[in-house]
Amino acid sequence: MTRATLRLSVDQAVSGMKEAIADGLYLGMEYALSESRKVVPLDEATLERSGVASVDPGTLTGAVSYSTPYAVRQHEDLTAHHLPGRTAKYLEDPFAAAGDQIMALVAAKVRQVTR
Repeated sequence: MTRATLRLSVDQAVSGMKEAIADGLYLGMEYALSESRKVVPLDEATLERSGVASVDPGTLTGAVSYSTPYAVRQHEDLTAHHLPGRTAKYLEDPFAAAGDQIMALVAAKVRQVTR
């Protein structure tokens, strides 16, 4: 009788998959940040420079944030006047528009580890 045995390391596979998702999510957050920087209100570029992308690999949660004291006010004040091409909702709108691209970046990283 001939027999073949296959031993799977599920923990290793799951770990690799989570790492790939986190990597793809980070690329997605960087993409969303770059899109947001195209429309962020601009005076001296302090707000623009304060933008960061981050990922919590434990929860697979990604975020884009701006850290100046006036970032929220600039984002929410729809009556503020900005330079042409710059706008309030500089994070919310580009982030929503980037959804498909973010998912594509995550999917590409997952495909790399599942080949």
